[in-house]
Amino acid sequence: MIEIEKVIIVEGRSDKQKIEKIINEPVEVICTNGTISDAKLEELIEELYYKDVYILVDADEAGEKLRKQFRREFPEAEHIYIDRMYREVAAAPNWHIAQVLLRANFNVHYDYLLKR
Repeated sequence: MIEIEKVIIVEGRSDKQKIEKIINEPVEVICTNGTISDAKLEELIEELYYKDVYILVDADEAGEKLRKQFRREFPEAEHIYIDRMYREVAAAPNWHIAQVLLRANFNVHYDYLLKR
C-alpha cells in the first residue's frame, strides 16, 4: 500500500472532484464542506502532522475565513490561491487550476494545461 504524502484541503465536493481529475500523482483531497469545527481541525492536525498539507479554497469571504483558521491552527500548511476573478475553485477553468497546482509543484495531466 502506498503512503500518500501530499494532502490538499478544499471546501466543497465539486472542488474535490475537479482537483482529483486534474492531478496526476497520488494526493489525498479532503473536503471541509465549507466549514470545519475546532474538534475536527484538531483531529486533522494530528492525522496530517507528517504530511505536506496544502490549502486550496475559494477566493471569497468564506474561503478567507477558512484560510485564517488554517493559518492559525496549521501554520505549516502551504496555501494555494486561485485568481480572485473566478471566486470559486469549482468555477475556475481547468487550465487555471492546473497552472496553480503546477506552480505548487504538483504533477498535473498535461491536457488540462491547455486553454480551451
